[in-house]
Amino acid sequence: MDADGYFGETVAETYDDDSAEEFDPAFVESVIDFLAELAGSGSALEFAIGTGRIALPLAERGVPVHGIDLSRAMVKRLRAKPGGDDLDVTIGDFSTTRVDGSFSLVYLVFNTIGNLTTQEAQVAAFRNAAAHLEPGGCFVIEVIVPDLRRLPPGETGHVFHMGEDRWGIDEYDVARQGLISHHFWTQEGRAEHVAMPFRYVWPSELDLMAQLAGMTLRERWAGWTKEPFTSESRSHVSVWERPAD
Repeated sequence: MDADGYFGETVAETYDDDSAEEFDPAFVESVIDFLAELAGSGSALEFAIGTGRIALPLAERGVPVHGIDLSRAMVKRLRAKPGGDDLDVTIGDFSTTRVDGSFSLVYLVFNTIGNLTTQEAQVAAFRNAAAHLEPGGCFVIEVIVPDLRRLPPGETGHVFHMGEDRWGIDEYDVARQGLISHHFWTQEGRAEHVAMPFRYVWPSELDLMAQLAGMTLRERWAGWTKEPFTSESRSHVSVWERPAD
């Protein structure tokens, strides 16, 4: 693995071409509505800012945004976009990298908490978020609910996408709470494959991480438009708050 982690040039060059729901303009608008309301008149810090899918439109709403990202390749594409040079971005691991100032909002979207593949690193990310928050500020995470009910007994793999030129398979290691996401696609007549390791995490475990960092759960939704979170929800948007005092 190079200095950019698992988001080097190979991933970065096609990242914004993704056809997943998360890249749909209407979906992005719902994310911005949610985050801008929480940020209020304050500023925001995005952990894993990437190519600016969320940061750029949030900044257009008038919210000052700073970002942290390990991947220079992803940030290079952010810089090439309109407004990309106006954002302050620090290269580093979002679980430990500190930036100057404090923020009314810290956010981490698109399952990226799972890119930290140990519980220790995930706990560190919560502590890092809390350290950057103003009193009363909020930390927001968007992440899937582990989909183990779709895994047949004795099986370790689940196909999450099957298309004409792109396929996805999740490989689970239940004993270690691990997941390797395999992405296959064809490009110029040849097959390509990227495998990314994750550590899946349950909502209750995230709440405990927040508690260890001195934050409390403020709200949890099944999505950005505040659908109720239920036992059938396959993802969640959770908001933890640093005490105002």
